[in-house]
Amino acid sequence: MTTAKTAAAPAEKTFLGQPRGLVHLFGVEMWERFSFYGMQAILLYYLSYSVADGGLGITTSTAASIVGAYGGTVYLSTIVGGWVADRLLGPERVLFWSAVVVMAGHVALSLVPGLAGVGVGLVLIALGSGGVKATATTLVGLLYSADDVRRDAGFSVFYLGINVGALAGPLLTGLAQSTVGFHLGFGLAAVGMAAGLVQYAVGRRGLEGTGREVPSPLPAAERARWISGAAVGVLLLVGLALTGVIRAERLATIVVWVCVVVSIGYFAQLLRSARIDRTERRRVLAFIPMFVASVAFWSLYQQQSTVVALYADSQLDRDLFGWTVPASWVQSINPVFIILLSGVFAALWTRLGPRQPSTPVKFAAGTAIMGLAFLLFLPMAGSGPGGAPLLGLVGVLLVFTVAELLLSPVGLSLSTKLAPAAYRTQMVALWFLSTAIGTSLAGVFAGKYDPDTQVAYFGTLGGIAVVLGLVLALATPFIRRLMSGVR
Repeated sequence: MTTAKTAAAPAEKTFLGQPRGLVHLFGVEMWERFSFYGMQAILLYYLSYSVADGGLGITTSTAASIVGAYGGTVYLSTIVGGWVADRLLGPERVLFWSAVVVMAGHVALSLVPGLAGVGVGLVLIALGSGGVKATATTLVGLLYSADDVRRDAGFSVFYLGINVGALAGPLLTGLAQSTVGFHLGFGLAAVGMAAGLVQYAVGRRGLEGTGREVPSPLPAAERARWISGAAVGVLLLVGLALTGVIRAERLATIVVWVCVVVSIGYFAQLLRSARIDRTERRRVLAFIPMFVASVAFWSLYQQQSTVVALYADSQLDRDLFGWTVPASWVQSINPVFIILLSGVFAALWTRLGPRQPSTPVKFAAGTAIMGLAFLLFLPMAGSGPGGAPLLGLVGVLLVFTVAELLLSPVGLSLSTKLAPAAYRTQMVALWFLSTAIGTSLAGVFAGKYDPDTQVAYFGTLGGIAVVLGLVLALATPFIRRLMSGVR
C-alpha cells in the first residue's frame, strides 16, 4: 500500500490578472498599431494634398477609395494569414513573419517616392497586418480555457494595447509630417514596427509553445497546387491593373465585392464541412447576424480615416490658444477614450461575470450607438468651413468609443468562442472579413461625402445603423439559442 503526495501547483504568473503570455502579444500588437495608425493618419493627406504641399495631388474621392480599399485589404488579408497559420506554419510563426512584412512596407513608403512607394508599401503593409491581426487574436484566445471568465476582460486588456499604439502613432507621425514632411512620418511608422519586432523576438519564448502547432496541416502532395494557384492569382491581379480594368477610383468597390464573395464562400465551407459537428454548425449560423451588424458598424466607424479626416481638415476649428492643431491629431482622440474606458469595460464585464449582457445584446447596442454618433454631427452642420467646434467632435468621438467597446473586443472574443475546433484561426479571419467589407464600404461612402450635403449624409447612414441595432436586439433570443450555451 502506497501513499502519494500531491505537490501544490505553482501560482500562475499573471499580467494585470491575465495569463502572462498576454504581455508579449499586447506589446507586438501595440507597436504594429503604432505604425499602422501612424501611417494611416497622414495617408489621405499625402494622396490628396497638392504636389506643392508635399502630396501626390490625387482627387479627394480617388484618395478616399484608395484608403478604403487599403483598409479593407488589410482585413481581407487575415484570410491569407489565417490559412497559412492553420495549414502550414501555426499562428505564432505567422505572427512573427507578418510583422517583418509590415516593417518592409513602411520602409517602402518612407524611402520610395510617388505612386510606386504607395503601391509597394500599401500592399506589403496590408498583407503583413492581415497576418498579424488574425494570429495575434487567435493566440490571445488560446491563453484561456473555454470557460475562463477572464476571457472578455483579457481581450479588453489586449484592446488597450492596440489603442496605446493607435494614440501615439498619429501624434508622432502627424507632428513629423506637419513640421518636416510626409516621408519622415512614414519613417517613424517603420521605426515603431521595428521596435515591436525586437520586443516580440525577445519575449516570444514567454508564450511557452502556445500556437506553434498546425491545427490542420496541408498534405505535402497538395502544396504545389496551392502555390500555382496563388501565383496565377497574383499575375491576374497585376494584369488587370496594367490593362486599366482595376482603377484607383474603383478600388474600394472592387474590394467590397471580393470580400462579400469570399465571406459567402467561407460561411458555405464551414457549414458544409464534415469536420464540424451539429453544435458547431449552429454556432456558425449564430455568427451570421453578428457578422452583418459588424459590417454596418465598421462602415461608419472606419470613416475616421476618410470623412472625419476631411472634416477635421476643412470644417473643424482647430485653433487652440493661438496654435493650429494638426488635422491628423484628431485620429488620436478615439484612442485616448479607449485607453480611459477599456479598463472600465473590462472591470465591468469581470464584475458582472455571468450576469453581464449577452453578446448579441452588446452587438445591438454597439451598432445603434454608432448610428447615434453619426446623428450627432447634425447639430454642427450649420457651422460652415472651419467653424465646427473641436469639443463637439471630441464628444462625437467619445460616442464612437462607447460603441466600439461594446462591439469590437467582444467580437474578437466571440470569434474564438464560436469557432469550430478545426478552424480556429480561420474563424477569426472570417470575423475580420466583416471589418474588411465595412472598411471598404467606408471608402465607398466617403467618395460620396460633400460638406454641402452633410446633413443628408450623416442622417441617412446614422439612421440606418440605429434601425439595424434595434432589429438585432429583437432577434437576440433566437440568436442565443443557436449559440448553444455560449454567451
